[in-house]
Amino acid sequence: MKNTLLLLITLLSLSGFGQAKRKQVHIEPINFSKVKITDSFWQPRLKNHAASTLSTCISQIESQTGRITNFENAGKRSGKHSGIFYDDSDVYKALEGIAYTLINNPDPKLEKTADNWIAKIESAQLKDGYINTYYTLTGLDKRWTDMDKHEMYCAGHLIEAGVAYYQATGKTKLLNVSKKMVDHMMSLFGEGKRHWVPGHEEIELALVKLYNVTNNKKYLDFSKWLLEERGHGHGTTGGNGEWDVKYYQDVKPVAELTDISGHAVRCMYLFSGMTDVEKLEEKSRYSNALNSVWDDVVFRNMYITGGIGSSKSNEGFTEDYDLPNLDAYSETCASVGMCYWNSRMNQSSGDAKYMDVLEKSLYNAVLAGVSITGDKFFYVNPLASKGQHHRKAWYGTACCPSQISRFIPSVGNYIYGKSDNSIWINLYIGSSVDITVGKNKVVLQQETNFPWNGDVKLVVKSLSSPLKKEMRLRIPSWCKKYTFSLNGTEIMNPVVENGYAVLKKEWKKGDEIRISMDMPVEVVKADDRVKENLGKRAIQRGPLVYCLEEIDNKTNFGFESVSENTKFETTFNPDLLGGIMEIKTVGDPKNVIKFIPYYSWDNREAGKMKVWIDYKNN
Repeated sequence: MKNTLLLLITLLSLSGFGQAKRKQVHIEPINFSKVKITDSFWQPRLKNHAASTLSTCISQIESQTGRITNFENAGKRSGKHSGIFYDDSDVYKALEGIAYTLINNPDPKLEKTADNWIAKIESAQLKDGYINTYYTLTGLDKRWTDMDKHEMYCAGHLIEAGVAYYQATGKTKLLNVSKKMVDHMMSLFGEGKRHWVPGHEEIELALVKLYNVTNNKKYLDFSKWLLEERGHGHGTTGGNGEWDVKYYQDVKPVAELTDISGHAVRCMYLFSGMTDVEKLEEKSRYSNALNSVWDDVVFRNMYITGGIGSSKSNEGFTEDYDLPNLDAYSETCASVGMCYWNSRMNQSSGDAKYMDVLEKSLYNAVLAGVSITGDKFFYVNPLASKGQHHRKAWYGTACCPSQISRFIPSVGNYIYGKSDNSIWINLYIGSSVDITVGKNKVVLQQETNFPWNGDVKLVVKSLSSPLKKEMRLRIPSWCKKYTFSLNGTEIMNPVVENGYAVLKKEWKKGDEIRISMDMPVEVVKADDRVKENLGKRAIQRGPLVYCLEEIDNKTNFGFESVSENTKFETTFNPDLLGGIMEIKTVGDPKNVIKFIPYYSWDNREAGKMKVWIDYKNN
């Protein structure tokens, strides 16, 4: 087999990186409510989410952790607070997940649960609009004294839940609660008022969502004000510990950022908010900073799985190329954050490299965060294990289960987009989509067995009238050989712009595009500056990174190796781990190595695991 020696972070194999300003493009993502996912890979995961993930979160929130009891006590203005000061956010994220599920799968019982929670949340809100059960129950005199106590972080998740539930049901109670909390905050903070630097970003992007649904510019302005507060020495914990400017992304004004630092999830939310504000204001104030930190993340601080944040000590970044395997942190929330941020970067640039990173994070680091059955979760996602690392039903800090609960049902958001001149196909997921283009109603149907197979069929199922638009179909960075055909005729040398094949014609009902993308097994070499992976290789096929589990390699685990001459075979096993494409080495019956997709590990018996294996030069 041809040995593909790819750098870990140049696996993208794209051009045009660096500090050049991103060309402003306005791509509107097609909301997942307009997308019906039908394929055999994602549909079972959506079913497991509705049946298991949400029920696990609801059970933990209602009866096992005291999170709803905190709202009940806050509503009575009496009783103790249980848990951690940011636990309100888990309730809000689970509500957001419920809202997304209700959009495509109406369920009166689930909606009743949400309505009951929302009533308790509303009762916990003070007359001045403030809502935070921790301070309401432990001492309101201490509110707004410590910028790291996540008051605005919780408020941000409240806003996102309120917007989502309003969009799902038309009900405004939770949305109104969130608006009252924002009004309270804006009465204290802003131009000519008090300074505030949210220790954990999230409020910035949430305010943009509130602006989008209300069209009230004060929310967008407040988001921008909060972004501009950073880097001026305003941050403080109110005497409750050191304010670490690197950890809190407060080293310099955000427009001057060049390198990523500190807590990984906070970075992702900050950059998402910056991208949102820049896109709406149609200015390039943050472009150089966003380009710089994206390069720093992707080229020097990202795992092959798309995970980020290598260090447990700060749940984030240390120095460039510090990417340990066994001790990798790679928090699930940060991987979801990579999807949020890269989607936004793609929408404002039309560059496929951002969707390449999103796809990498989605199919590896994010999916590893939840069991195949949907009821257990990883907080930390190492690239090697001695057999002690397992998913759990919940955590004391439960941001990752609740994060998964809101992300998985919204995965349809990332498949399609539209702009003035184009319809964009970003991900290859079997689905149908309704797209409104002016007065034209277009229905596209995508058929594929991705990620196991690179063949895709896209059919114009219906439209109101012939459509003169470009179809832009992403050519993934892992794909080195592909073919396109239109209505049975091969398209030779299609025009490719920024990683998208551009097909132009007057589209009619029945038009059919076929793509065939080669998916060979790739042997991947890390950058030599990643010291732990010197003399090692990883296996990848399509977007999926593979790993070895001890259960499949009991006789030789720890002694495996591959070389330039190693050959592989792939076999789809419908009965293993929900159906996977297995990879194994061939040629030496005494040294057969079996690989499974990284996302699927730790779903059977306990055992060792590793992504990177020894490489022997012949």
